[in-house]
Amino acid sequence: MSGRYPLEIHIEDRVRLRKPHPCGGYEWEVTRIGADIGIVCLTCGRRVMLPRSKFEKGVKTILERSRPAAPAIHRE
Repeated sequence: MSGRYPLEIHIEDRVRLRKPHPCGGYEWEVTRIGADIGIVCLTCGRRVMLPRSKFEKGVKTILERSRPAAPAIHRE
């Protein structure tokens, strides 16, 4: 086991990837989270799905964090 923790990422976070998209853009917005991560290129609007492991290796920096959703309140 590598000892790495999963990258904490939220929907609407903006990230910079290490390699450019063919349009020349480096900045992306996260649109889906799960085993696969959905991202949208902020330069051309193209949508891409990446496996979480490939996405985490490709992220250079998190440019802007969205606010995480408030935890659900359980009433009994």
